[in-house]
Amino acid sequence: MSNTADDRNMLERFSLRGKVAIVTGASSGLGVAYAFALAQAGADVVLGARRGDKLAATAELVRQYNPRAVAVETDVTQVDQCNRLVDAAIDAFGKVDVLVNNAGTGGEYHHVTQDSPDHFRSVVDVNLHGSYWMIQACARVMGAGSSIVNVSSVMALTTAKMPAAAYSASKAAVLGLTRDLAAQLGPSGIRVNAILPGVFPSEATAHYSENYKRKIIDAKIPLGRIGDPEDIAAVVVFLAGDASAYLTGVSLPVDGGVLVN
Repeated sequence: MSNTADDRNMLERFSLRGKVAIVTGASSGLGVAYAFALAQAGADVVLGARRGDKLAATAELVRQYNPRAVAVETDVTQVDQCNRLVDAAIDAFGKVDVLVNNAGTGGEYHHVTQDSPDHFRSVVDVNLHGSYWMIQACARVMGAGSSIVNVSSVMALTTAKMPAAAYSASKAAVLGLTRDLAAQLGPSGIRVNAILPGVFPSEATAHYSENYKRKIIDAKIPLGRIGDPEDIAAVVVFLAGDASAYLTGVSLPVDGGVLVN
């Protein structure tokens, strides 16, 4: 049995007080949930996304827990804008401890015989290249104990039987990126892990009817429900902080059991 001091120490491992976290793709969907949860856990949060109006709304939400939240319009496909986002974190807080590489796009659905080069490249540019440029910018300033959380997808390991090759390929590439950079950055004390979200509320799923969602649940999700944003935001908080200090190179599904099938 642990004593009170030991209990307090364990709880502190789940706290993000004193840490500075960057969240990309923070203007909507799960990006908002990640930013909010990190602030609730005590982190200073720096938000990046392309849509300035929605980004400002996220910043106001986050400031309920931490009034020092910073928001910077950022297109992660542009290296200079990735560097600018990291510079803003350094200017505001003096360091970067956490990167949540959430910016991404699902693109459009095209059969392989009809998919244009521009479409395929645009999806890879955001989901893979953007993740890499953000890691590159952060790794230059991160110290030992820092954490990078890449957002992949269960589509990296399975298929929904829809024509989404660009999305699936780019999200699978994020897993390879995670493994390689965990090996590269481990000696510097920087951890790199990935999460693989299953089905969650998002702009992409907002048009799903209740009947269609029930069909997905019955066919694919053993836990019997679509995920709540808080379910996966809690995993991000865990991977961001000291509670996961001995995890790196891990690809963690957060999917209600989709990959069991």
